[in-house]
Amino acid sequence: MSKFDVRSAALSRRRVIKSAGALAAGIVAPTFLRVRSALAAYPERPVKIVVPNSPGGPSDIVGRITAAALQESTGKSFIVENRSGGSSNIGVAYVAHAEADGYTLALVTSGYSVNVGLFNKLPFDPYKDFVGVSELATSPDAFVVKSEFPAKTMKEFVALARANPEKFNVSTPPIGSSLFIQAEVLKIREKLPKLEDVVYKGGGEAIEALLNGSVQLCSSSLPPAVPHVKAGTLRCLAVAGESRWPDLPDVPTMQEAGYKDFVFATDTALLAPTKTPPEIVKWVEKETLKVLSAPETQAKLYKVGFLVRPKGGDAAWARISKENGMFKDIIDQAGIKKL
Repeated sequence: MSKFDVRSAALSRRRVIKSAGALAAGIVAPTFLRVRSALAAYPERPVKIVVPNSPGGPSDIVGRITAAALQESTGKSFIVENRSGGSSNIGVAYVAHAEADGYTLALVTSGYSVNVGLFNKLPFDPYKDFVGVSELATSPDAFVVKSEFPAKTMKEFVALARANPEKFNVSTPPIGSSLFIQAEVLKIREKLPKLEDVVYKGGGEAIEALLNGSVQLCSSSLPPAVPHVKAGTLRCLAVAGESRWPDLPDVPTMQEAGYKDFVFATDTALLAPTKTPPEIVKWVEKETLKVLSAPETQAKLYKVGFLVRPKGGDAAWARISKENGMFKDIIDQAGIKKL
């Protein structure tokens, strides 16, 4: 029986470890280099910003201004793709299940949080499927009528609607939006059950329905309404912000019009699928905050009724998480039927 050679065993063990280390390095190093290379090249093809609403609405307007600013600033390609339907759930679900490579992002509004409390089941997990990239801009919601309509205040409109309940209806963007919720809250507070909701895929279509006389009132955010208000074809009865809109100094807030705690806004944010590489999320966040801080971008958004909110992904996700609970409470308290 031969003696166990301690020295030979130690040498052999060192050779095995060295070989294993070399093998591991051969596997890990190329992978690491590929990741670094991909991040260095990003984005090497168009980045798609999915707007889950139809063209012409507030989120579409913000998306197109932001995408154009990013493209000009970075020299890279950013495009907007509208995927409307399902109260914005179709477009949001599309991004949630897209490849998490940074080339498909979602531009969401307050409707994201509304849907959490409004729908019994969603085609995505609103708590786990996304990470915040950046806050974008915010705009107070409003109520508008045609300029020739006899009501000049919210109370005057309510009086007319009560006198002729069968003749009045209100257009809103999708059911899963703060604009739909504010219309429902108005109906409940003023006891107007026959004020019929006419729901459209986007804010642009809801405004168009008012312009062509299909409805008498529109629950709208400012962006699709402001150009028509300034042109004199529409009248803004009230804004649902905490303060008056600077460009419409004569238009009262809903609170000033006698509606306590009636504050609704269309907030917009950029989200990415959860597994998107953090380095890519940070790059998009940095570039987005850069263009949002530019005076020319702020001026363009303000002109269409939005105030820029240049905050990062963590702040965006914190607001959305807070609003998830806030809108659920509003929906429950108002007795709005869940879908």
